[in-house]
Amino acid sequence: MKRKKWLPLLAATTLTLTALTGCGSGSGSTEETAVEVPPAVEDNKPVTIQYWHSHAEVQMPAVNDMIAAFQKKYPNITVEPVFQGAYVDLQKKLQAAIAAKEVPAVTNVEVSALPTFADSGAFADLSGYIKRDKVDMNDFSQGMLQAYSYNKKQFGFPLIVSTSVMIYNKTLLDKLGVQPPQKWTDIEEFNKKVAVKENGKTSRYAFSVPGWDTWYLDPWVSNGGGSILNPEHTKTLLDQPDSMRWIQNFNKWLKDGSMHMGYGKGASDTMRQMFLEEKIAMVQHTSAVLKTYLQNAKFEVGVSFIPGDKERKSHIGGAGIVMMDGAPANQKEAAWKFIKFMTDAERNIKWAEGTGYLPTHKSVLNTEEGKQYFAKLPQYKAVFDNFDNVVGRPQHPAYPEFSKKYMEAVGKMILENADPEQVIKEAVKEINTILAES
Repeated sequence: MKRKKWLPLLAATTLTLTALTGCGSGSGSTEETAVEVPPAVEDNKPVTIQYWHSHAEVQMPAVNDMIAAFQKKYPNITVEPVFQGAYVDLQKKLQAAIAAKEVPAVTNVEVSALPTFADSGAFADLSGYIKRDKVDMNDFSQGMLQAYSYNKKQFGFPLIVSTSVMIYNKTLLDKLGVQPPQKWTDIEEFNKKVAVKENGKTSRYAFSVPGWDTWYLDPWVSNGGGSILNPEHTKTLLDQPDSMRWIQNFNKWLKDGSMHMGYGKGASDTMRQMFLEEKIAMVQHTSAVLKTYLQNAKFEVGVSFIPGDKERKSHIGGAGIVMMDGAPANQKEAAWKFIKFMTDAERNIKWAEGTGYLPTHKSVLNTEEGKQYFAKLPQYKAVFDNFDNVVGRPQHPAYPEFSKKYMEAVGKMILENADPEQVIKEAVKEINTILAES
């Protein structure tokens, strides 16, 4: 859905329409941009707020525990959690709520959708509350924090955070005497030692990269020195030499039989099963499913940060927590208290353990709880050795739409053996049309 198609819907129902002046992922200075908010005063009047969410059923015990603890601390505030389905369903319902002027006070927002809503004035800028209450922003992973800022305003905080990692068969790699590749230059040698080909057919792939979601692909673009968008965010640079390196390498490794890529319905389950059956030695997958691999593998599972080249970063998945700007004034202070409570360091490890997502604060790593957490899940050390290199996706309101175009190009390469350069160039034309209309 093009941004200009639904901006009028939001503009008519929100307090302001923020002009699109840039799409950088940096949080900027909340001191400079902070809006004035009411002073913090003790108000014990009863107030009820709704929290719209996409938490899976398995996460609800942790969610309910947090809400109970919050309401014990603030007995005058009642929090009503309302499950609104998957992220895409939640986003549709938010649009309808904005149109009806009946928004919840607090909601989840999937990380790639934040620019679309924030750009339209749907989310409240939290910078004034942050400044007023002297929230320690430096304690957050900076990449995770910046994913929920836009145009130098902090619209939310990371809450249910994952990142893509390389999950590998440690038993096998130890037996072969190889380590997971840390740099792109390590991959060729890794492939030679790990992939097994018999009679011209691969019986064990060295590694697999998902082709079904650009979240997995985007870090390969930037790690290779490329960029999805130009600095002005008016055109895509996916057809430039450095921005093509990833897909050229993927095509080469696919053709020589050392790399596997899945695309389409069921591809995630297929990749996971092939790994468990030792038909793939290493898979790029979300950290959120690590426990699934640990529980089902008949071998020791290891985790490595994705390999880098000109830089080494991975992107944030999951969702943050934000306040709706159209919420009634008497709910906003309660909403802020809830957001701050849900994301503070005190309960960060317990929350991570209960939901299966990542801690977001640096200070928790060396606490007693943090040490116990890493003792139980040492595989996560690979993520926290690169804590500030877990960063947000490219920020543009049209990202959910235009990113489908280069994902489809990858699908053609996988399924139709299409020339990667040709399909990317075709995708670039479509992407630039979308950007021009945004």
